[in-house]
Amino acid sequence: MRRFLSLVALCLVTATAWAAAPVEGDKAPDFNLQDQNGKWHTLDTEKGQWLVLYFYPKDFTAGCTTEVCTYRDDTAKLHKAGAQVLGVSLDDVKSHAEFAEKYHVPFPLLSDADSAVAAKYGVLTEKMGMKYARRETFLIDPSGKIVKVYKDVDPEKNSGQVLADIAALKAKGA
Repeated sequence: MRRFLSLVALCLVTATAWAAAPVEGDKAPDFNLQDQNGKWHTLDTEKGQWLVLYFYPKDFTAGCTTEVCTYRDDTAKLHKAGAQVLGVSLDDVKSHAEFAEKYHVPFPLLSDADSAVAAKYGVLTEKMGMKYARRETFLIDPSGKIVKVYKDVDPEKNSGQVLADIAALKAKGA
């Protein structure tokens, strides 16, 4: 009986965590995070343009390096499409500064060291006692509404998916 109750409690906690994650059509949760250069960013400072808010697990890891470099290489195309890119992980500002310098990252990498924003976006997870943000991307329209959520992101393809989706949404008049 005790195992059954533990399993039910686990299911309820998991369901609550998933229910808290924003979905397409929701207003994007606000944030106030510092980037690798010490500048603060909020959702309001990014309004009026498309916003690509991508969460990633850890600076200097293989998949995260691939993802940041792919976004880096597509930055000009994304800006031409009217989009700003913000990468977010639980790493501190110093780690982001080193990561951005090593890979010549031209966009802000935001430090969510207390994991509050990752929790608001439903991407906070833990494995073997280590907390990190799951690799997920949120495409936010110029009014601040989430128009696309990318789960199980492929680090090499996500930037291209986002570009295609912005073009499609603009064509629909979104």
